Amino acid sequence: MKDLPDNPSLDHLRQQAKNLLAGLRDIDPAATLTTAQARLAEQYGFPTWAALKTEVIRMRGRAEAAEASLAHAIAASYGLGDVVGQMRTVARADDMGRRWSLVTDRGRWAVRTMDTWWPIVDAETDVALQQAAAAAGVLLPAPVRSRAGRIVETIGGHRWRVYQGLRSGPPLLAPARSSVTRAVGGVLATIHGLRLPVDRVSPWHGTRLATGNWPELAAVAAARQASWAAALGAAVATLTDLDGIGRVTGTPEAVLCHNTLGPASTRLAADGRLVVVGWEHAGGQPPSWELANALLDWAVVPGGSVNVAGARALLDGYRATAGTLPPLDLTAFRGAVTSLANYVFGQVDAALEATDDEERRYADRSVAHLLTHLPTRTVLEQLLDVATGAVRR
Repeated sequence: MKDLPDNPSLDHLRQQAKNLLAGLRDIDPAATLTTAQARLAEQYGFPTWAALKTEVIRMRGRAEAAEASLAHAIAASYGLGDVVGQMRTVARADDMGRRWSLVTDRGRWAVRTMDTWWPIVDAETDVALQQAAAAAGVLLPAPVRSRAGRIVETIGGHRWRVYQGLRSGPPLLAPARSSVTRAVGGVLATIHGLRLPVDRVSPWHGTRLATGNWPELAAVAAARQASWAAALGAAVATLTDLDGIGRVTGTPEAVLCHNTLGPASTRLAADGRLVVVGWEHAGGQPPSWELANALLDWAVVPGGSVNVAGARALLDGYRATAGTLPPLDLTAFRGAVTSLANYVFGQVDAALEATDDEERRYADRSVAHLLTHLPTRTVLEQLLDVATGAVRR
């Protein structure tokens, strides 16, 4: 489920709906803006466009402001200039910490805490990947070093990272129009072509981190009378089937990857170029795994159908940059289904443990949405049909 920012904008939602409409029209030329608005509301976990707008109005002005002394300390540590406004939160806390926006006389800066960051590689390694990708033509907000030369600094009891502000639109969504997915394919090929070495596959993609199984988890949810317990019970067969994909095969050679290059990690710049953010989870994956994961993230319409035009464009963009595609078969989805299993387990566990009313309300809506929008083996096979040319142009 997509998260609304702390201070959501109806203008941004309207832009997202227009972007989504372009992708929907690749599938159905008769799709309307009303359809796109309804699909957008669904991706945010709301039954209607009107309900989504009501939530935006409810959340307006809820961004938190940092103490002025903290903002000044961060600006001083990173040499950002003189603070000219309040440092405010951008979005709810994620698996790394909280994102903030800081404005100084030198511009706008993207600042974030790293208090709960679980690094797959260290900060210097992910910065090296960002710098190499930028030099190869990938558009991204430049990471900023502190005056002491460090990427991560501890200030006010928190660990921080800073990026230069880069003007862009709201996060993208799937299905995206073909020109966007083609650009995604080109970015992936560029990153893979760097061939930066890494010593292991990202554990998030290579290892099931939870020890329990799906029937046991469903039984716990039912015993606690979770509002989404029935949805989890209905999803057990799908989740168990996905678990079996690629388990008995070897692992191809990994390279240093972005690792999470889905719609949430992308924006469109004012000139229409693709902006890539979210490099903090960089890690190792075989190129075929990350490409298969990208197909799943970008070319599957919430609800289960495949955006054939978007999938073809992504593959064409990759091929145009790399010259060829890495081998793709069902086992290439191993990293995608492993990371999905880890995510579902984590979200269910968080929902079961939530105590704050607002957090429980959010978690219940998020888990219900997640469990009713899972991919299936059939969807993965349809993506492979596109990749192998089994689906005619």
